[in-house]
Amino acid sequence: MAYLYGLIVVGLFFGVMHFFTELKLSQKIQASLLVVIIVSGAIFYNHLQQERAAHLRQVLLEFKQGKDLRCKGLTVNNKMFTLSIGTQTFIANKESGNVGVMLIASECE
Repeated sequence: MAYLYGLIVVGLFFGVMHFFTELKLSQKIQASLLVVIIVSGAIFYNHLQQERAAHLRQVLLEFKQGKDLRCKGLTVNNKMFTLSIGTQTFIANKESGNVGVMLIASECE
């Protein structure tokens, strides 16, 4: 859907340039390419953010289900670590041998 919106924005931009400016064709093409690059970059960034969010949701789901996760060489599970929702980090419990260790949930596998 984002691609469709991006194409509409580029089309409107080119239409406005065609009817309301005195630019040469090469200048119009350059301006249109610049807008295409910016819109493509925004779409790519949005796609990467969606992938990261999906990965984080999957890690948090597996943690809540009691499965073992690997984070920076450590095994993380809900028996040895506590999940801090606000910072989305795993904090080691006193019973575990890793007191004071905090691991970022998005870096886990």
